[in-house]
Amino acid sequence: MEKRLMTFIACLFLSLGMALAQTQVSGTITSSEDGSPVIGASIKVAGTQTGTVTDVDGNFSLNAPANAKLEISYIGMIGKTVKAGKNMKIVLDPDNNALDDVLVIAYGKTKKSAFTGSAVEIKSEDITAHVASSATTALVGKVAGIQATSSSGEPGSAPTIRIRGIGSVSASSQPLYIVDGAPYEAGISNLNPADIESISVQKDASASAIYGARGANGVVIITTKKARDGQDARVTFDAKWGSNSRFVPQYDVIKDPAQYYETHFKAMYNSQYYHGATADEAYDFACKNLYNSKNGGLGYQVYTVPQGEQLIGKDFKINPNAKLGYSDGTYYYTPDNWYDEVFHSSFRQEYNANVTGSNGKMNYFASAGYLQDGGIVDNSELKRYTARTTVDYQAKKWLKLSTGLSFTHTDSQSPQYDVNTYGSSGNLFYITNNIAPIYPLYVRNADGSIKTEGGRVIYDANQTGFQRPAITGNAVRDNEYNSSHSYRDILQGQWDVQITPIEGLVLDANLNAFSSNTRANDLASAFANGQADDGEASVSANRYFTVNQRYTVNYDKALGDHHFNILAGYEQYKLKYQYLSGSNTRLYDPFIGELGNAFGTSKKKNNSFTNNYMTEGFFGRVMYDYADKYFVNASLRRDASSAFAPGHRWGTFGSVGLAWQMNKEDFLKDVKWIDLLKLKVSYGSVGNDQLDTTPYANQIGEYYYYWADRYTPAYNEETGQFSVTMTQKGNENLTWETHNDWNVGVDFGFFKNRLTGTIEYYNQKTVDLLWSKSLPLSSGLSVSSYYANIGEMVNRGVEISLEGTPIRTQNFEWSINWNGTLNHNEITKLDPSLGENGLQSNGRVLKVGGSVYEAFMVQYAGVNHETGQAQWYQDVYYNADGKKVESAKAADYAYTKKELTTDITKATQYDCGSTLPTIFGGFGTSVAAYGFDLSAQFSYQLGGKIYDGQYQALMHNGTSQGSAMHKDLLNAWSETNKNSDIPRLSQAAADDPGIGSQTTQDRFLTSSNYLCLNNLTLGYTFPKALIRPLELTNLRIYVAGENIFMLTKRKGLDPRYNYGIGSMTSGSGLAGGGYAALRSITAGISLTF
Repeated sequence: MEKRLMTFIACLFLSLGMALAQTQVSGTITSSEDGSPVIGASIKVAGTQTGTVTDVDGNFSLNAPANAKLEISYIGMIGKTVKAGKNMKIVLDPDNNALDDVLVIAYGKTKKSAFTGSAVEIKSEDITAHVASSATTALVGKVAGIQATSSSGEPGSAPTIRIRGIGSVSASSQPLYIVDGAPYEAGISNLNPADIESISVQKDASASAIYGARGANGVVIITTKKARDGQDARVTFDAKWGSNSRFVPQYDVIKDPAQYYETHFKAMYNSQYYHGATADEAYDFACKNLYNSKNGGLGYQVYTVPQGEQLIGKDFKINPNAKLGYSDGTYYYTPDNWYDEVFHSSFRQEYNANVTGSNGKMNYFASAGYLQDGGIVDNSELKRYTARTTVDYQAKKWLKLSTGLSFTHTDSQSPQYDVNTYGSSGNLFYITNNIAPIYPLYVRNADGSIKTEGGRVIYDANQTGFQRPAITGNAVRDNEYNSSHSYRDILQGQWDVQITPIEGLVLDANLNAFSSNTRANDLASAFANGQADDGEASVSANRYFTVNQRYTVNYDKALGDHHFNILAGYEQYKLKYQYLSGSNTRLYDPFIGELGNAFGTSKKKNNSFTNNYMTEGFFGRVMYDYADKYFVNASLRRDASSAFAPGHRWGTFGSVGLAWQMNKEDFLKDVKWIDLLKLKVSYGSVGNDQLDTTPYANQIGEYYYYWADRYTPAYNEETGQFSVTMTQKGNENLTWETHNDWNVGVDFGFFKNRLTGTIEYYNQKTVDLLWSKSLPLSSGLSVSSYYANIGEMVNRGVEISLEGTPIRTQNFEWSINWNGTLNHNEITKLDPSLGENGLQSNGRVLKVGGSVYEAFMVQYAGVNHETGQAQWYQDVYYNADGKKVESAKAADYAYTKKELTTDITKATQYDCGSTLPTIFGGFGTSVAAYGFDLSAQFSYQLGGKIYDGQYQALMHNGTSQGSAMHKDLLNAWSETNKNSDIPRLSQAAADDPGIGSQTTQDRFLTSSNYLCLNNLTLGYTFPKALIRPLELTNLRIYVAGENIFMLTKRKGLDPRYNYGIGSMTSGSGLAGGGYAALRSITAGISLTF
C-alpha cells in the first residue's frame, strides 16, 4: 500500500511539473518588405504536432514547453526556427526565388515554379469581389485565353466559357468543370461564390490530359473552402444589398409617334411614286391607306385630326393641328412606351455566413448563404439557398478522413421568352424591342381610363376597333398572367480516405455522389395566350444522378537534389439522366398550372425517358525535378466512353512537359533583380466525346447515342399497328475527337516579384473532328446526315499576362494587370466530298483555310446615288467573245466579272472572312491605402465582327409595317440627300433592300470590338484597434458594381452575345429577343469574429 501511495504522489508531482513547464507563447509575425502582418503563417512547436496560425493582425498564441523551438513558415517567405518566448516579434523575409503560391492541378497541387503546363489560378478575394451569381464571371478579363459569351442575362444564368478558341465544329467546346475533384453537372451558377477558395484554369492538354474524357477544351478546377491546420475558430458574415438594372440599352430607335408616322408615310408614298405614280397619286394612296393594315398601313390611329384634314401634310410632316390621342366612341387610343413599361430596376440582396476552425485533429468548415437576385422585368427572379460543411479528421498519424456535404435549392421565375426562336409574338423581349412607338399597351375606355375586368388590367391584343399589321397578341399581358416557375434541389456528398503506410506514400479512396432534381411548372393563362384552350398547364421533372469514384496511389520522395512524385489511379464516372413531362388544357382554376387542374382530352401530351452515360479510365503521372531547376512531367490515361459503340470506346491520351528554372543557374544567381525565369515546353493529347449540336442536347440525350440508329415510333389506333421512322443514322465507327496541343512559354518574376508574368505560344490541333456528314439521296433513308470523324482544325496563338506592383509600402499599395490573347482558328482538312468550296449555308461557310466562324454572305455595294436603290455585287460569267454564259461550268466559259445588281436574289455570296476577334483580354488596377481599397477590372476585344441582325430588322425601310425603326433611317436616300448610303424608304417589294427576304449581307456585319468595365469596387477596412473592443477581427464596408459600362460600335449592341455568325433570324440575330445583360450595384458589409 505504501509503495502504491508513493507511486501516485510521484506521478502527481511529475504531471504538475510538466504542466508548469508549459508556458504561454505569443507574438506577432510581420513582413520585412512592408511591415504588414503575415496572415495565416504557420507556427509549430518543433518535434510535436502542436501548432497554430496567425490571425488577421499577424498575432498568434499557444502553449509550449520551456525553451522550446518554434518553426515558422509561410508560402512565399523564407521560414525560420526561433526560441519560444513571450511578446515575440518575428520578421519574415520574402523568398524571391519562389512564387508566392501553390497551384491546384489534376489530383493534387504543385509549386507554380515546378509546373510545366499552362494554368492560371484566381483566389477567393478575386471571386467575391464580383457582384454575380456565377463564380466564372471572375475569369472574364482576368485570365488570358478566356472568352465568354452569354445569350442570356437572366438571374441565375452563367456565361459560356471558351479556353483558347473554338475546340470543335459539331462537338462541345466547353471546358470540363471539376468541383472538389469530381465533374459537376449542375451549372456553375448553382455554386455559391462565397464558398469557393480558388478556381484553377488548366488551359493546355499537358495540364488536362490526365482527365481524359471531356478534358479536350481545358479544365476548370474549383476548390471549395476548408479550414487550415491550427486555425482558431473564426466566424465570418457578409451582407450585400443593391439593385439590378438593364445594362445594354435599347437600340437608337424612333420613339416619337409623330416622327414614326412621318417616316412610314414617306415609305408608302415612295412605293407608288418611284413606280409610276404622280406625286398627287402617291400622296392620296398614302393618306387613304395609312391606317389600313392590309394595304401597307399601320392599323392604328392615335392622333385626332380636324375633319377634312390629313395627319401628314404634303411636306411629309405631322399636321400641327393634330392632337395625340383618339377615340372612336368605344375605346380611346394613345401610344404607350412599351420599353419603359416593361423594364425596371429590381432589388438584390445576398447574405453569407461561415464558421471555420481547427480543434486538434479535426478541421471544420460550415457555411450558409441566401441570394435574392431580381430580374429587370416582372416575374423574373432567382432565389438561391446554399449550405456546405467540410470536415477533415486526422484519426491516426497514418489515417485521415474527410467528408463534405453541400446543398443548393433554387426557386426561379422566368419571363415569357425563348431565346432560340425568332419573331415570336409571345416573346416579351422581342416585342418590346421591336414594336413601333404608336401602339397602345393597354385597352382604354372612351374616357381614357385603362379598362379592367374583374380587377384585371386589359391589355391591347388586337381586340379593339384597330388591328396591328404584324404583331399579334400581347407578350406583356402574357408575362403578367402566365407563369414559368422552376424549383431545383442539388445535393453533393464527398467522402475521402487517405492512408499513409510509410512516409511519402499516400493511398487515397474518393467517392463523390451528386444529385440534382428539378421541377418546372408552366402556365399559359386563360387570360393570356392560353385563352383559346381555357388555359394550359405543362409540368416537367428531370433528375441527374452521378457517382464519381477514384482510387489513387501517390508516392513522393526526395533523394538529395532529386525529387520524385509518382501518381497512379483508376477513376469511374457514371451519370443517369431521367426526364418526365406532361401537358394538358382546360384548366378549372385559371391560376393553377398543375395537371390535376387540367381536364382537356384532345391535347394531352406526355413524355419520359432515361439516359445513361459512363466513362472510366486508368491514369498515371510522374513529376520529377532536379535541384529545383530542371523539371519533367509526364502523364498517361487510358479512357473509355459509353458515347461510342463497343470496340471504339477506348482511347489513349497523354502528355509530357519540360521546364528549366534558369534563375537557379550559377550564371544568373547573382542577378538580384531576377527572381524567376523559367522556360517550359509541353505536348499533350486529350479526347472529346461530347456531341451537343442542339440547345437541349443534354436534356434529350443526343450526345449519348450518336453511334446508334434511332427511331421514333407511332401507333395507329384504327389498325392497332406500330410504325417507326428513322430519326438518326448511327455510325458504329464513330470515335474520339482528339486534341493535340503544343505549348511553349516563359514565366518570369523581376524586382522582388514586383513584376511577374507569362508569355506563351500554343498550337492546338484537333483531328478526327466529330462532324455531321450528308447522306446521298440514293440512301433512301428518312434522315439527311449522320455523324462521322472527318476533318482537322487548328487553334494557334500567343498569350501574354503581366502583373505589376509599382508601389508597395506599409500603408500604400498600387497594382496593375494586363493580359491579351491573339488566337487564330483555321480548318485544315475536311471531307473530300465537300470540295474546295466547302459547306456553304446562309451566312456561313466551312472550308479548308477558313475559320469555324467564316462569314459567307452577299456583299453590299452601297446605294445608287441617282435612284436611291440598294446595290449588291454579282458574279457574271462570260465567254471569250464577251457574251454572258450561265456559269463557270459552261463549256465556253472564259472569265468572271464582278458587277452590280439591285436584285438581291441574283447577288453572289462571298467569303467575307472570319468573325473571330484578333485579340481579346483584360486589364485592371487596384489601390489600397490607409484602410481604403479601390479596384477595377476591364475586358476588351478587338478585330472581330458580329452580324447585327437586330439592326437589320430595324433598318426595314418601311417594309415591316408596325415594327420599330432605327433613327438611321431618317438619313435614308432622298432627292435632297443623294449622298446617303442608306437605301430610299419604300414599301415596294422591288425596293426591298434584303430586309423582307431576311438575306444575310455584309452591310450588317459589324465590328465586335468592345471595352467593358466588368467590375468596380470601393471599400474601407476599419482599424483593428477600433474594432477589437467589439470582439471583431475584421470589419469592412464596400460598394461594388458589375457591368458598369461598355463601349461598342453601336448603341444597343452587345458583342458578347456570341461569336458573330448569324442572320436576321438566327445566331446573333436572336439578341433582340434575348434577356439583356444586367448591371448590378450593391453595398455591403463584411465582419469577422
